[in-house]
Amino acid sequence: MSAGPDPARPATTGDSPALRVVAPGPATTLQDAGRVGHQRFGIPVSGAMDRVALAAANLLAGNPPETAALEIAYLGPTLTVEAESVRVAFAGGHATVEVLDENGDIARKVPPLTSTRLVRGERLRIGGLSGSVVGYLAVAGGFDAPLFLGSRSTLLRGALGGFAGLALAAGDRLPLAAAAAPERDELHLPDTSFAAAERVRVVLGPQDDHFTDEGITTFLNQTYKVTAATDRMGMRLDGPTIAHHDGFNIVSDGIAPGAIQVPGNGLPIVLLADRQTTGGYPKIATVISADLPALGRLAPGATIRFERVDLDAAVAARRTLVAEIAAMRDRLVPAGGGVDVEARLLAENLVGGMIDMFAEHAP
Repeated sequence: MSAGPDPARPATTGDSPALRVVAPGPATTLQDAGRVGHQRFGIPVSGAMDRVALAAANLLAGNPPETAALEIAYLGPTLTVEAESVRVAFAGGHATVEVLDENGDIARKVPPLTSTRLVRGERLRIGGLSGSVVGYLAVAGGFDAPLFLGSRSTLLRGALGGFAGLALAAGDRLPLAAAAAPERDELHLPDTSFAAAERVRVVLGPQDDHFTDEGITTFLNQTYKVTAATDRMGMRLDGPTIAHHDGFNIVSDGIAPGAIQVPGNGLPIVLLADRQTTGGYPKIATVISADLPALGRLAPGATIRFERVDLDAAVAARRTLVAEIAAMRDRLVPAGGGVDVEARLLAENLVGGMIDMFAEHAP
């Protein structure tokens, strides 16, 4: 006897506009700018690993930059349109993006960083990612997923947010907020790179006094490798061990994004979007907020080095990144011609809330 539908998963039937999952990819979840303001209750922030790529995909689709989109890791999904039409845009790691007709044949390939409109019955297929392990698929109007504590981000460990707190599975039906894509020409974002980090800037502390001078020198002068034991919660690194000064246990305290814990084995762990809210290992340094998007693009096997900067440099870098994201709007160009990009976008306030989007990221 066959098993019935999983009661934990969202309903898979209905007449409302949606994208149906044909193939989910290994780790596709709904993410936005994160669940800000609830860490004191033990609830992680979550949100996009690469907020720059999230903003790019949303601006191409015609959304505010922090709108919830599908975060895709390693390999993209295949989705069937169950709506009159939908406009989508993908940004992040390099991937082949194809539109298939109702027979499964390739109707067209979508150029990188270009929006496209699909109609009922067509399929969108996103291939394997390279250059960055994450990418974002935004849809015009966003997904019709419920807010949980002010966010649509998915926390898999807590089964919270997104689509019932779960990664996508074949057969899932993803509700769309808009029944049809608005009429407009497509947009392209030229000269934009989502390169992974090779050198990451850090501010020492808050517990750098728990490490020997030799340990700090090792941390700042050696190369580390991203291990396969890396996920949205933390990036485990392998390389030279870092010597503690006086043990490796502290009274648990709050965890900022990018905090670098060093447990008893002396190997650093960079804490990421789904990090725990408190931790009891000393933190040798914190990745500056401006470098977190590029850090989140690293694949297992990649190498990384850390560079010490002061707080003023961290703040300046953050301001530069925020300004660069805001300037994306002005760099959008017509993909097919015939649209006054500047006039249309100025009428939309697409970049409102950009500072709030980074509010949870300490320097």
